[in-house]
Amino acid sequence: MSVEPRRRDAAATRQALLTAARRRFAADGYTATSVRDIATEAGVNVALISRYFESKEGLFRACLRGTVDELKRSVFEDMPLADAPRLIAERLAGQPSKEPNQLLLLLRSSGEANADRIRLDVLNSLARRLATAAGSSPDDESVMLNAQVVLSTALGIVILRSAGLQPLTAAGPEELADPLRKVIEAMLGSARG
Repeated sequence: MSVEPRRRDAAATRQALLTAARRRFAADGYTATSVRDIATEAGVNVALISRYFESKEGLFRACLRGTVDELKRSVFEDMPLADAPRLIAERLAGQPSKEPNQLLLLLRSSGEANADRIRLDVLNSLARRLATAAGSSPDDESVMLNAQVVLSTALGIVILRSAGLQPLTAAGPEELADPLRKVIEAMLGSARG
C-alpha cells in the first residue's frame, strides 16, 4: 500500500503566514518580531517565508499592502465627506478585541527603506483621499495639512485604544462618530464651501 505525499496548499500557507505576520508586526513591531515566531504561529516551516516573500522585509511589505487594500475597501474608497465620521468611527470602534488593530501596522517602522517608503506612501494616499472627499484638491498644501491632522486623530484613536485608555477603548461607533464629525468638519468642512 503506497502513501501519497501530502499536498501543499500554497495559497493557504501564504495566507497563514500573512495572518500571523500581521498580528505579530502590529502587536510587537517589526524589530521584535522574528520570522521563526511568525512561522511557528502559522504552523509552517520558516523556510517558506523566503519562498513566498523573499525575506522578513518582503513579508512586512505584503502585510502593509494587505492592510492598505483592506482600508481602501472598508473606509476610504469613494467616501463622501458627509459619511467620513461614521465610516471612520465604525472602522476604528469595531468591538475592541484582544487582537491588535491592523492600522497599527501603518505606524510601525521597519528600518528597511523600501517598506518605510510604502508606509509613508500609504499614509499620504489616505490623507489625499480625505482631502478629495472634502471636495478639495489634495495638491493644496493647507488642505493636505488639515487632512493629515484628521488622519492623525484617527490613528491616535487606534494607539490609545490599543493601550486600553478608558473610556475611549469601550466607546462604540455611535460614541466616536460625533467627536470625529466635529474634528472632520473643523479641519475639512470649510474646504467644501
